[in-house]
Amino acid sequence: MARIARLEYAIHCLRQALSISDRYEGERMQQILVIDDDADIRAMLQRLLSDEGFKVLAAPDGLSGLRLAYQKRPDAVILDVMMPEMDGFETCRRLRQMTDTPIMLLTGRRTDVNDIVKGLEAGADEYMTKPFTTPELISRLKVCLRRSGKAEAAQGQYLFPAPSVVLDCGKHELRIGEQTIYLSPSEFEVLRLLVRHVGRPLSTDAILAQVWGPEQVGDGRLVKQYIYQLRQKIEPDPGAPRYIHTIRGEGYYFAVTKPDGQ
Repeated sequence: MARIARLEYAIHCLRQALSISDRYEGERMQQILVIDDDADIRAMLQRLLSDEGFKVLAAPDGLSGLRLAYQKRPDAVILDVMMPEMDGFETCRRLRQMTDTPIMLLTGRRTDVNDIVKGLEAGADEYMTKPFTTPELISRLKVCLRRSGKAEAAQGQYLFPAPSVVLDCGKHELRIGEQTIYLSPSEFEVLRLLVRHVGRPLSTDAILAQVWGPEQVGDGRLVKQYIYQLRQKIEPDPGAPRYIHTIRGEGYYFAVTKPDGQ
């Protein structure tokens, strides 16, 4: 009898486990790829991210990181800048050629404007300096993932700020006449915010809060860099903008103006 009771109990436990498995079937843990040549940093990030419920992939260098990114298609990448052979900037550039997944750069240097600009130009969406606190890292990572999720949810939507100008929210593309311009995730979010408030100036802090989260308010360099990048991509003459305009002391706005003489 005792043997039968134990068998029935084992079957009961198995059914419970299967029930729990069925309940979570289809729910996928978000994958974070960590690329860092420092084994201690990799181990620390794996532990911190795992504790937050993420599945963590790890690579010790840029080349193996690129291979993992291609094979596993992670939801976000945390990438060290100072690595031998292929540094974080070059790795970031190559990652951006294959994916639009959010990329967060880590640097051991003191925050340097040139490094920030170089990283953003390479395609990064976020940056952090070592040492960092766990809450700040997790908060910034979740903001990146949230922005990426909003973009995915917007698939199939189009915004028409002016005749012959279309923002494709699914493909992250801006079409101006016959020209198609691809946008990185953060470039897309900044432009979409401006387009949704066409003709209305938005302050730097408003853009920071909406795109990167309220914890970034005050970092005007970030917005300035993305406005610069967008103008380089979409303006016929970035020095005389037709689409993204500045009102000193108020902020930036999107509106289509005719070239001089037309």
